[in-house]
Amino acid sequence: MKVSIITVTYNSGCTIADTLESVLRQTYPDIELVIVDGLSADNTIEVVRQYESKFCGRMKYVSEKDRGIYDAMNKGISMTTGDVVGILNSDDFFSADNVVERMVDAFTDDVDLVFGDVHFVRDSNLKKSIRYYSGRIFRPSMVRWGFFPPHPSLYVRRSVYEKYGYYKDEYKISADFEMIARLCYVRRLPYRYIHMDFVTMRMGGASTDSLGSRILGTEEDLRACHELGIKTNKLMIYCKYFIKTFETIFIRH
Repeated sequence: MKVSIITVTYNSGCTIADTLESVLRQTYPDIELVIVDGLSADNTIEVVRQYESKFCGRMKYVSEKDRGIYDAMNKGISMTTGDVVGILNSDDFFSADNVVERMVDAFTDDVDLVFGDVHFVRDSNLKKSIRYYSGRIFRPSMVRWGFFPPHPSLYVRRSVYEKYGYYKDEYKISADFEMIARLCYVRRLPYRYIHMDFVTMRMGGASTDSLGSRILGTEEDLRACHELGIKTNKLMIYCKYFIKTFETIFIRH
């Protein structure tokens, strides 16, 4: 099984090396890395080019204007050739060297999606976890409460994207939520959870960097549910913050 990993970058020169190194350390051999850069103004592409030879033909990249992160992800999906596709953000890195190997082992013939856990760190101390986000308690019905498994740990068969569509890039924050709600709740595609820390994430992503972003994300979650015909309301969607607090405290072990 060939695995395609998409890394979307924009002015990521300070962090992209950690991402690339973690991909190179993976024990699973059949990995294709697709880098989609939004025409960075820093040295991101210079760093990428320095690593190109280390991937021995398993890396491809493009640097051009896009309409945002989800448009870039869609572009990356269209460039992939693997059987399974995952997203590894340019300020994140794999938490262990066997993440991809464990993920592939979970992809039996009756599974279309696999996900695990992630943890958050601050750039000042990459070894200290400040939040653990687990997919362990996820059930499709929980999207009605705005909860979904950690997107950076999600791997999807490429044929699923081809059949059911890509990310809806009109969403600024919640296209990942809409995608998972569409695949897991509406389409009821079979998934598997692995109790493993997949990815180390630096704080400051699009959905975590401000109160305004969280409010917008909640509004977009509600919109996605309504567009997909999922019955919910604003109070139910806001319950996701209680769920996330619960799993942060109790679910890690």
